[in-house]
Amino acid sequence: MGQHRNALRTTAIGTVSAALLAGPAVGAAPAMPSAQPQARAQAQSAATDVRFVDIEGDGGTVLKANVVTPSGSDGTRKYPVIVLPTSWGLPQIEYIAQAKRLADSGYVVVSYNTRGFWQSGGYIEVGGPPDIADASKVIDWALANTPADPGKVGMAGVSYGAGICLLAAAHDRRIKAVAALSGWADLGESIYSGRTQHVQATAMLAGAGYLTGRPSAEFQQITADFFSSNLAKEQELIAWGNKRSPSTYLDRINANGAAIMLGNAWGDTIFPPNQYADFYEKLTGPKRLEFRPGDHATAEGTGLLGLPNDTWTSAHRWLDHHLRGVDNGVDREQPVRIKSRSTDAYENYPDWKSVAATERKIDLGGSKRIFANIDSGANGGVIFLSSILDQIAKLPPMASIPLLPRLFAAVWQSERYASEQHIRGTARLHTTVTSTKESGTLVAYLYDVGPLGLGKLVSNAPYTFHGKTPGKPFAVDLELFSTAYDVPAGHRLALVVDTVDPLYIEHNPSGAQLTFSSSAADPSYLSVPLREK
Repeated sequence: MGQHRNALRTTAIGTVSAALLAGPAVGAAPAMPSAQPQARAQAQSAATDVRFVDIEGDGGTVLKANVVTPSGSDGTRKYPVIVLPTSWGLPQIEYIAQAKRLADSGYVVVSYNTRGFWQSGGYIEVGGPPDIADASKVIDWALANTPADPGKVGMAGVSYGAGICLLAAAHDRRIKAVAALSGWADLGESIYSGRTQHVQATAMLAGAGYLTGRPSAEFQQITADFFSSNLAKEQELIAWGNKRSPSTYLDRINANGAAIMLGNAWGDTIFPPNQYADFYEKLTGPKRLEFRPGDHATAEGTGLLGLPNDTWTSAHRWLDHHLRGVDNGVDREQPVRIKSRSTDAYENYPDWKSVAATERKIDLGGSKRIFANIDSGANGGVIFLSSILDQIAKLPPMASIPLLPRLFAAVWQSERYASEQHIRGTARLHTTVTSTKESGTLVAYLYDVGPLGLGKLVSNAPYTFHGKTPGKPFAVDLELFSTAYDVPAGHRLALVVDTVDPLYIEHNPSGAQLTFSSSAADPSYLSVPLREK
């Protein structure tokens, strides 16, 4: 069975490699006689100078890699080097299109399959110490076996590769610049925010890991404890995530001083944007933050196919300035660049806190009681599908607010706004909750509600509590996932809170009820961040 699985992986790698290596050239070049395919393939190989190599990683683990060097490189000069760790579950040819472009700009590029995936050796460590050590081993190999300049080392990557780049920047002072796209800064906050398991996201990651790689024993145990809601293992889960979070090593990253660009999508259902924004604010070296519409890795996905892509264009400019010394103005631009989900225009800010210059509070007065364990119809959608629809067609998850059953959903609405409202940043909920049980889960949703009552999802976030005294009120403070969304004039905002969402594991005992209340001494509200007009 193991040999059969390896054979399938080898076949898949060969097929995808051939497609990526030949595809762009086939589309751009004139048709050639069918008798010359071998000659054409040889000509392309010579022009791009792509070599497939084995690199010895930490502990002797073999990492499958490819190397692209600048055309005409003859060993008489040194070039900046970019190391690209692959994304979760993708083979080593993931970055071929971008590697070629970087090489054409004067870089040596080394892309490698992270340990445990596809044909690389070892086991999936989820950004653990062996993965960090592997990154340094790949840099060692590049400096010893290519015309790479030891003073101009950079890393870039998407998703899993982005996280490894940031972790490596904390542990290897040779890294001078990083472009971390659709990655994580806080692994726990990404998949366990609000003390709630993000079940769809984690199930997708675990499934892809088993399909394309070899999960380590530790990873298998962690996922088993995660899905079983084993509260006795909670601190172990948190410690495991902290060990793999760049935010844990923030002091080292700042001390090493690498220039760091972070890019992500507003609707990222694997690594929500809040944790990236918080991390960015604490960086002290050269830095840049970009957010665009979409879901996990969709903002840079077309660039991996060799198509024009804003995210990769920004990444190239960042690396060019900090590794090649190109005076392209990126150091003089406002470093926070965002695009609203509602428009195609970019906005630029001096820092993250300036994105939301003002706030508007929605009063959550009165008392509302709901029954738990029933999905009210309000939900965050489906990973990938919902945010991609929002990105492409501006169709986020929707709900008819007047028809939501008030037995299972607490609903508050603002007045109708006379002018367009530009939501930018992180909405914050403060309320008082009384539960009939000691544990429970609630999910908050912010909707843009049109004249007919149809609500379009603006943001959401889950919150889980344990160990509360039944019948005793307690305060809840919850940050919704950061976003940029324009509410049209004549619309209103609605906050909906229920207890079940397919995106998350809920912890509501049978028969549980939740009451939301507000008092003069401690009023409940939703703080909505707004851009200045």
